[in-house]
Parts: sequence; structure tokens; C-alpha cells
Amino acid sequence: MTDKPKKRYALVGTGGRSYFFFSAIATTYSSTSCIVGFCDTNQTRMNYANTRLSSLGHPAVPTFLASNFDQMIAETKPDEVIVTTIDRTHHIYIIRALELGCNVVTEKPMTIDAPRCQQIFDAVERTSQTVRVTFNYRYAPHNTKIFQLIQSGAIGQVTSVHFEWLLNTSHGADYFRRWHRDKRNSGGLLVHKSTHHFDLVNFWLQTRPLSVYAQGDLKFYGKENAETRGITNFYPRVKGFEEKARQDPFALDCSKVPTLKSLYLDAEYEDGYHRDQNVFSDGISIEDTMNLLVRYKNGAVMTYSLTAYAPWEGLRVNFNGTKGRLEMEVVENSYVNSGGDQSLEGCLEKRSIVLRPLFEPPKEVEIEDSHGAHGGGDNVLLQDLFGDPVTDEYMRAASHVDGAASILTGIAANRSMATGEVVFVDDILQVPAA
Repeated sequence: MTDKPKKRYALVGTGGRSYFFFSAIATTYSSTSCIVGFCDTNQTRMNYANTRLSSLGHPAVPTFLASNFDQMIAETKPDEVIVTTIDRTHHIYIIRALELGCNVVTEKPMTIDAPRCQQIFDAVERTSQTVRVTFNYRYAPHNTKIFQLIQSGAIGQVTSVHFEWLLNTSHGADYFRRWHRDKRNSGGLLVHKSTHHFDLVNFWLQTRPLSVYAQGDLKFYGKENAETRGITNFYPRVKGFEEKARQDPFALDCSKVPTLKSLYLDAEYEDGYHRDQNVFSDGISIEDTMNLLVRYKNGAVMTYSLTAYAPWEGLRVNFNGTKGRLEMEVVENSYVNSGGDQSLEGCLEKRSIVLRPLFEPPKEVEIEDSHGAHGGGDNVLLQDLFGDPVTDEYMRAASHVDGAASILTGIAANRSMATGEVVFVDDILQVPAA
């Protein structure tokens, strides 16, 4: 009897999020999986990824510049490709990996606009390969509990949802220091960040968005906003302007954080990417204050709010139904992406779910214990991706169809903000029903 061969993974995009995947493969899932290659636009960053990989007991792997992606696939023969590049390039590597016979695991958002999304759909149909989108929040026990309660009929038919997500002045500000601040790269926070939240609503209600009306502005970050508040201490980035940065509580000095120094400061001579930009500088084209009204195909309506400069991080979501109301509040720890122990990113400070049936006293809902990043969802997601296959009664694995359904709310919202009109999602791209 021969041992089953390890599943082979190549990874493209060795920035901050990549460690989440390759560290799990190198440790917890080393008996069934292995990394066979790294690909990136930056050699220094790939070298650092190999240093970290080796420190975990996994052999260093061959590295390939982005222009040699096809060569990596040909030489390392991966079964699957993990995509953790900047958002606007996801579709390039997803499509090419599919065409070269690999399945794909991609970070959210799957892509940033409808044309790229259609290209991915076409490639899946053309190749019959699969795409998984890593929505870790689906796997957090409190979010799974909401799914259970709604699907059990605890509040009857859901008629309306109010969803408020708060990004604080640590994590929220971080989007305005790095590549996400350019909407051409990220699609804005309604695509990059809110894809998590829109996916949760699609998942909880088992439906798809019908129409979106949105308003959004840059009200806090950016030079013009700072000027109106009387701020005069302007500088482009921390490196080279350390004296000014010391007076700014929003400044991020990457030289003092070993991971950020190795990933970005030491690598910037190759590509000119600055990880430590001033959140009150020019050049920001994304919004920090967003409000949406979304109607779903099952008739439910959602009001949604995202604020990126709040004093605390987390969410409040309330569901009204024909038999009662369901309320959840979650407070997450403050963090900077890749600025510390990634297992602590998005860990919980507190959480609660209250069920309020009509004509009955409210009930505090018991939630399964959770540990680790993103409300305990990360570890469960990794098991689903890399562990032994098991049946998931909650159907949390997200396909390219789920990936599309989540970003289309944000894409429609971007169009609505630009036109001032209600946007029907099917006019952008038609996605199969849930």
C-alpha cells in the first residue's frame, strides 16, 4: 500500500496575506500538502517568503517572477494555485492557472469589476476547473450560528437587515496607507472589504442582490479633509520624514516592525511600492464613509453602513422577520495587517447574539467557543481548504459564483455613487441563483 501523494500548491503574490496560507500548509497540513513554488513581481519579497517557509520546517521552493508564471506551472506542476496578489490582478492568475490545468484558491475579493468577473466565469466554463474564494468570516462560529437561526425559521421570513461595520483608526486607517487607497487597485472598500459582509448576507439569507443604491465620500482621510480640520503637518510617507511622522498618531513606521520591514521597506527598491504612506496625503481615490440600500431577490431589504475611522472595530447586524428579531454585536481586536502575529488579526474582544421572538422574552443565544483570527473563522477555513474532506452541513465553501455575487453588490454601489441612480445587479452581470 502506497502513501497518498501530497497535494501540490504554488502561490502567487507573497505579500502579507500569503503567510496565512503557506504557514498552514508547512505546519498543520504538512502531511497532506506542500508548497512547490512562489511567484511575485518582487524577488526580495519571495526570498523573504522562503526564509519564513524554511523557518517552519518546509524546504525552500523555487521562485519565479510574475512574467514567468507559466514557467512555474510547467516546472513545479502544482495541483492548485493560491492567489494573493493585489486585487486588480487576481483575474490574470486565476484565469491562467485554470487554463494550465490547475484549480484555484483565491483571496477575496475574487476580482474588482464585472468585465474581469465575466472573464473568470468564461474560464471556469471553458476549462471545467474550480475556483474557491476564501471567505473566512463564513466559518466564524457566531456567523454560522446566525445562518442556523435564520434557516431554522427562528424569526420567520427575514424582511429587513440593518448591517453596520466599523473599521477603526488602526485597521481602517491601514487601507489608506497602502495600495488599496487607489481604487484602480482595489475597487474601493465596498469591493475589497465589504465583499466579506455582502457575502455573509447572501449566505445567511440564501439569496442574491437585486438592486443597489449607494452614497459614499472621502470625509476623514486625505489632505483636503485634514486641511479643513486645521492639520498642517503634511508629509508623503514615514521613511525619510520620521521627524514629522513622530507627531502623527496615524503614522506607521515599518522599520520598527520586522515583518513589514522585510516585506516592504527592504523590497521597495525593486518596485517602488511604499507601504507607509501618510493617510492625510494626496492620491486617495477610495471612500471612507459609505451607505447602501440593497434589495434582494427574495424581497428582503438591507441598509448597510461602512465607516473606516471609528474608535472601535466590529459590527452590529440586526434582522427583522415575520416572527421576531435577531441582533448580533461583535467587537474585534485592533490590528495592522501583517504588523504583528497574524493569528491575532480580527480576534474577538466580545460577541453576543440576542433572539427576540414576537410576544416572548428575549433570549441570549449560546455560541460555540472560538479561537484565533477573524472570529475563529481562519482555522476552520484552513481545515476546509487543506484538511481531510468532510461534509459541511452549512455549505460554507464559496465558489466563483459566490465570489461574484458578493462583489457585485460593491460594484453596483460604485456605479450608483457615480451616477446617483439605483443600479440593478443583473444589468451588470447575471449570477446564478443561490
